[in-house]
Amino acid sequence: MKILGIETSCDETAAAVVEDGRFLLSNVVSSQVDIHRRYGGVVPELASRQHVLEVMPIVSMALEEAGATLEDIEAVAVTHGPGLAGALVVGVNAAKGLALALDLPLVGVNHLEGHVYAAWLDAAPHDHELGFPLLCLIASGGHTDLLIMEGHGRYRLLGRTRDDAAGEAFDKAARLLGLGFPGGPEIQRVAEGVNGAERLPRAWLRGSHDFSFSGLKTALLHKAQAAFLYPPGERGRETDDAAVRELAAAFQDSVVDVLAAKTLAAAAEHGARGVVLGGGVTANALLRATIRARAGLPVIIPAPRLCTDNGAMVAACAHFHLSRGRESALDLEVDPSLTLG
Repeated sequence: MKILGIETSCDETAAAVVEDGRFLLSNVVSSQVDIHRRYGGVVPELASRQHVLEVMPIVSMALEEAGATLEDIEAVAVTHGPGLAGALVVGVNAAKGLALALDLPLVGVNHLEGHVYAAWLDAAPHDHELGFPLLCLIASGGHTDLLIMEGHGRYRLLGRTRDDAAGEAFDKAARLLGLGFPGGPEIQRVAEGVNGAERLPRAWLRGSHDFSFSGLKTALLHKAQAAFLYPPGERGRETDDAAVRELAAAFQDSVVDVLAAKTLAAAAEHGARGVVLGGGVTANALLRATIRARAGLPVIIPAPRLCTDNGAMVAACAHFHLSRGRESALDLEVDPSLTLG
């Protein structure tokens, strides 16, 4: 079964063709980073307008890359939440139009569940013979959730962030340090090779699987001020590049330490047979290496290009919905606050 997946939940316009939920035939992503970089974050209205311009050309490119036509497609899948309402509407309406015109099943996909199923793409067959339960960490710009996946489509929420999501925390930290957007890749870039003694606090929230990054962000601000770095938005003072690199590394170390420790502790507590990572933050090289090094059980992490938002994860997830007889009606609505588990 070849499924066309469409993703427009935030600032990537994406489409992909996936066969049998596992095999990636195409994956086209158009990023809006250059549009939003000047504002230091995503501007929802601009994102929606750009999706309108790009969604159908991106679908055409995904079909061409897959060597397929619309007649080869057997279902249309689309993210219907969570995300930016205006952005979601563009993708959902495009998918509805295609499904109606081609008389194909329509599958609305939870964006968070899509990040989980990115791990099923192009993975070695034995990776998915582990069986359930699996411990899932979804870490992105808007979410930091720990879930137990008890079977296909069956999730139990264990913990989530009480304030900033991990990706949001990276963006804010990058702004405090005068770095670019998006913050995660920028902090990883400047922190590379730094082995300084600088250390920032960790919020462990003992007795809970929840996360908190607001205190870490405040500690970073105080350290930056003490190091005589310019305040955000004021570029008249000199920046100490060495201090920036050390603080970026300390911030990254703190986030990674907490994410890895709490993920593996939850996996042990709930008898998980493996760990699955998904979401843009899980493209971070230090996080991937740390979890693999500390884990005493299999760890499945998608390729970095499949950790960030993409249509392939949407199509892969839809395959498993359809295999259980689940599809959506043409009155499918967007749900910007959709949850998982």
